[in-house]
Amino acid sequence: MWLQVRMYLLIGILFGLLYALITGIAMAIGGAGFILFFGLAAGLVLIQYLIGPLLVSLVLQVRYVTEQEEPELHRMVGELAQEAGIPKPKVGISEMTLPNAFAFGRTRRDARVCVTDSLRRLLSKDELRAVLGHEISHIKHRDMAIITVLSVVPLVFWYIAWGLMLAGTARRRGGYLAPAAGAFILYFVTNLLVLYGSRIREYYADLGSLELGNRPHHLASALYRLVYADANAPEQAVRQAAGLRAFFVNDSSRARREIRELKEIDSDMSGAIDSDELAALRSSKMSPSISDRILELWSTHPNMLKRIKHLASLEPASKA
Repeated sequence: MWLQVRMYLLIGILFGLLYALITGIAMAIGGAGFILFFGLAAGLVLIQYLIGPLLVSLVLQVRYVTEQEEPELHRMVGELAQEAGIPKPKVGISEMTLPNAFAFGRTRRDARVCVTDSLRRLLSKDELRAVLGHEISHIKHRDMAIITVLSVVPLVFWYIAWGLMLAGTARRRGGYLAPAAGAFILYFVTNLLVLYGSRIREYYADLGSLELGNRPHHLASALYRLVYADANAPEQAVRQAAGLRAFFVNDSSRARREIRELKEIDSDMSGAIDSDELAALRSSKMSPSISDRILELWSTHPNMLKRIKHLASLEPASKA
């Protein structure tokens, strides 16, 4: 419930700021000039929305597979989709090197769930099902549409700010500079708010995976394995995936920092997190460093230690 409340507050703040900017610019430069800038911004956002799934498929090197080609993967996705009460998404395999999974599309009926081969080799069946449950939950909660809508706000600010700068320069009118500067500042602020919204949706998808029948320690163990694999991956592979991290289950670019903290959770050094280890984390005083908390502000994903501690709060206590 608290995750939903925070999301509604965030949406209200973002669109309140957008309304304030629209009103201010319309008063400063007149309705006709504003309509031109806003129309250009809206048109660019619409084009991005329409061609987005195609671009994602190309950039992430997705090959869609049939049930005959990948029966086990289709079975997992189908069962989870049925449990979530949504249409079964298209299933794809990404040729990317780093292990990961992702979901994208414009609507529930247009949704696609994809995994890399390296992810399937890395995880157990229970861990893979937990990760797929996370992605199915993104679709169930309409996170793709929500984040797209939220992302429109800073994009509109960005396009309007540059439009005002260019118009002011061309017409040598200094009166455009103040609203342009205001739009740039609001772009910066709203971009941070959208990133915060994205982190809320990740927590919400983790919870959604548990609601689909997955155990907290299976998802926590999968996240731990992903961070460990990314931390030991070639630097070039991590850099190539950096621009795509918003789609993934975790932020691979932060893995080398995060693994130092997460290793303390794996007390038996097995390379996984079992139910006892996760339950023990619940009472642990482990927390991210100040620098990691600051870095989190610029990320689409929560700090992994915080995220796994949240899962620990949902893990039943050990009976030992």
